[in-house]
Amino acid sequence: MEIKEFRVKISDVVNGYVDKGDEGVFGYDGKLTIRPNFQREFIYKDKQRDAVVDTVFKNFPLNTMYWSKNQDGTFEMIDGQQRTISVCQYVKDGFAPILDGNARFFHNLTKEEQNRILNYELSVYICEGTEKEKLDWFRVINIAGEVLTPQELLNATYAGPWTSDAKTYFSKRNCVAGKFAEGYIKGNPIRQDYLEKVLSWISDRDGVDSIPVYMARHQFDEDANELWSYFQEAINWGKSLFPTPRKGITDSQDWGILYNRYKDNTYDPENLEKELIALTQDDDVTKQSGIIPYLLSDRTVNDEKYLSIRAFTENQKRRAYEKQKHICPICGKEFKYDEMHGDHIIPWSQGGHTTDDNLQMLCKECNRTKRDH
Repeated sequence: MEIKEFRVKISDVVNGYVDKGDEGVFGYDGKLTIRPNFQREFIYKDKQRDAVVDTVFKNFPLNTMYWSKNQDGTFEMIDGQQRTISVCQYVKDGFAPILDGNARFFHNLTKEEQNRILNYELSVYICEGTEKEKLDWFRVINIAGEVLTPQELLNATYAGPWTSDAKTYFSKRNCVAGKFAEGYIKGNPIRQDYLEKVLSWISDRDGVDSIPVYMARHQFDEDANELWSYFQEAINWGKSLFPTPRKGITDSQDWGILYNRYKDNTYDPENLEKELIALTQDDDVTKQSGIIPYLLSDRTVNDEKYLSIRAFTENQKRRAYEKQKHICPICGKEFKYDEMHGDHIIPWSQGGHTTDDNLQMLCKECNRTKRDH
């Protein structure tokens, strides 16, 4: 791969600047794709965006940017999208940062100040090489301090029609997936949280080892209709069983994983609702997000792990140990404190609580034997 240093004026980059939404962002008289299909949308916060303009306004240096050169002589931006869009939006009067103590659109600047910005030279490295070489390079570059998420890197590696279509459903602000699953999903679609989640679900359904393997298989599919249909099936199934959305509960589920595992089971939504309410009011349940997986499971002792049932404190166990005079009530033998475990006399599943009057200290062997039965 060949890399060359290049300097370009902001005025040249802004020339022909256009944001076509899903189709991409372009500049440099149409010769530069500022946001290729494998990169994230604009994610800078106002302070970051304003800081870029202030840096240019004061004629301080911006970090080096990276472009790749295509065979037809056009360019794609590998690193620098956020900074470039910030500058272009400003010149197009898109926002008014605080400059010299005042909020100023580009048209508010003096002619001299405008020319200072337009003549500012960006430092760019242009690389030429194979697609694999350019994507490998992209994987190790940080975007102005905004480190790429694993899913963003995968989007770059498996760029193609399937990935582009999947992103229209799961990776846009106010995307259709977020609206459809409101109250049943959480995360930042721009940082690919929704896409990563549904890919993990469908990979599990298909018995695929990992998300990269699934994406590799479908990279050149014409569309991502199967992925979108599956997402709707999983979310609709969850809504049918738990129709009332609850923050921290319904929005914290891996609905696809639950759907893959339990979709053939029969449940009564009214009973599930009553049981869910009861568990939210149980002081011994310390993990609210685990209530739904527990309700859908076989509800064995092992399934109580979903709820993280409150454990006895050290003080409670010490009191019980002394009260029992160090004797295990099942085998009648004496043990050291660290050779015993705190045990619910009446199991939590049968209505027992994590209280002193429901605590007994058992030796390790008796505790194991009791749990096995």
